[in-house]
This record gives sequence, C-alpha cells and structure tokens, in this order.
Amino acid sequence: MYNSEGEAKACLKGDIRLVEDSQTGLVYNAAFCPEFMTYDNHYQNEQAYSFLFQQHLESVSLIIDRLLGRNRLIEVGCGKGYFLEMLSAKGFEVVGFDPTYEGTNPLITPHYFEHGAVSHNTGLILRHVLEHIQDPFGFLLQLKEANGGSGKVYIEVPCFDWICDRRAWFDISYEHVNYFRLSDFRRMFGDVIESGRLFGDQYLYVVTELATLQSPKIDLNDSIVFPNDFIKNIANYVKQSECGGVVWGGAAKGVIFALLSERAGRPIMLAELEIYAPFTTKGSYCVVYDGIIEDIPKKMFPDNCWGPGDNPKTAVWEYLKTHPEFEIDKSIQNKLLITVAPDGFLKRVF
Repeated sequence: MYNSEGEAKACLKGDIRLVEDSQTGLVYNAAFCPEFMTYDNHYQNEQAYSFLFQQHLESVSLIIDRLLGRNRLIEVGCGKGYFLEMLSAKGFEVVGFDPTYEGTNPLITPHYFEHGAVSHNTGLILRHVLEHIQDPFGFLLQLKEANGGSGKVYIEVPCFDWICDRRAWFDISYEHVNYFRLSDFRRMFGDVIESGRLFGDQYLYVVTELATLQSPKIDLNDSIVFPNDFIKNIANYVKQSECGGVVWGGAAKGVIFALLSERAGRPIMLAELEIYAPFTTKGSYCVVYDGIIEDIPKKMFPDNCWGPGDNPKTAVWEYLKTHPEFEIDKSIQNKLLITVAPDGFLKRVF
C-alpha cells in the first residue's frame, strides 16, 4: 500500500517473462528480481473481507481437520492472521509466521519462518506462499529438514491451468514468481494423499507427506501450451471503459487491469513486434495485419479499440524508427487489389 497516487506510480516496476524450466517443468518468471519485492507491514493482500472467501476458508479448515488433524500445526506465511485465528477459534493448536503481520496475537511471529521453530512431525500449512518463493523446491526441502524429514503439509496455490483456460491475464502478477499445475506436485512428491481444486477451480491444493519430496523432472508429454490469445480480450474491456466506470479488483488484480488497459492499442502491438520480429531471418517477412484500420473512418469499426493514429500500421512505423534491419516491402501490397495489411509486410534486410 502507498500513501499517494504519485508514490504508487513511481514504485519499482519489473518485467514478466514466463518460461517452463527445461529440467523441472515448473513455470516461473525468468525476469523476476527479488530486490523489487518487500514483504513488510505495508504489503496488503488480505481477501477475507469477502464473504465468498470466508466460505472458501471454511472448506479449507475442514480439509486440514480431516487430513492434518488439530494439533501441532504451523501456518507458514499466515498473512494478517485471519485464517490462523479462525482455526484457533475452532480449537486447533496452531502458530504462524509472517513478516507482514500487524496485530498483537502472541500465536503469530511477525517475521519470516525460522528453521528452529518447527518440532519434528509438525503439520505445516502453506496457503498462497509457494508462488512467492523464488526456489520453491529448495524451500520445501528446508521445511522437510526442519521437520525431521517427515510430517504432512497442506499446499494451496493459484491454478495455472485455470489462468490459461480463462485467459485470466489479471492473475499474472510480479509478486508471483511461480505458476503451478496439479501435475507439478505429483512430480514433486512421491505420495500425494489428496489433491483437487477450490474456489471455483481458481485454486489448487495438495496434501502430501514431506518425506516423499523429490526433485521434479519435466514430463515432455505434459508441456505447457500457453494460449496465443491470452490478452486478446483486454481490448473489449478498454472499449467498455470509454463509457466510464469503476475498476473493482482484489488488491493487485485491479492495478493490473488498470495498467494493461492503459497500455492497450499500439503499445501492445509494439510489444508483440519486439518479441516476435527478431525470429524473422534475413530475406524473410514479418507480416503485421489490420493496418487497414489507419485508412478507414473510426465509425466503421466503433467496437474496436484501435483507430486512426493508434493501430498496427502506426505501431510498425514506430517500430521501424529503432529497427533499421527491417523495411516495408510495398511491392507485395502493390500487387494486391485488396489487403488488410498495408505497410505490414516487413522484410528483414540484414
């Protein structure tokens, strides 16, 4: 949380480049810089003010009661303490660790989890923690060693399959270094006691034995297929916002929505050119479609976020200012009676 709009806009900003590790098969942000993230009392991500989320936490408490029991539990990364205090009120014996904690509950230690804080065979709770850890396997290994090599753990994280299926670009955030699928945990643990999806399939969970932790190996038959149209529907939201409205999103989601909406149009096209054009070999073409929008009245396409002055053709012109290795080959479009890609045939000349 920031004290002013100016302070928020001036915050550190980083890139997101999701890749699948060629050895482990885990998906992570290869451009992540840990020094950009500070987890202290200014970090706010509490969702328990929502009645729906409270119902979700009730269902999680039943899973923990059934599979981990009620005694000798530690919640690592307990946030502001809502879930821990819910468990405590139900009679669970539980303590927690989190550097963002602001309250006075003696059950919660307001700093990072310490190696010596776990007694052997303790039940561990990791709710929305692992996606923040740069080395998730190494972190789980530390927990295993601290717990005497045994004990059960409940893990809950956002579901990357759900994010891809729903084109949920608002769920890709800088603070999340990792993006998990259920199959990742089946490769990471030799014995998964129970697993499933929660909160409308948006989250996934596993309950497993720490003793079965193993270094995951990539399964080439289960590789990530990231959708090409992942951010396509941003344009529709931008069009809706022209009529006025309010951005309503939980914590970072609202910020991400506002940021990407602000960048829609030519900046997105420019970003795509920066990513894909370098793959074009000398003498080959990078073809950019829909440049025709620059040459027709806006009223002909009222539902399109692009228009004269802000479209793929103007993005091409902007791109060529800093990329002399490309030139527009007008000889191709001049051979065509009709084309939707005027000035869109970029030939790589060196």
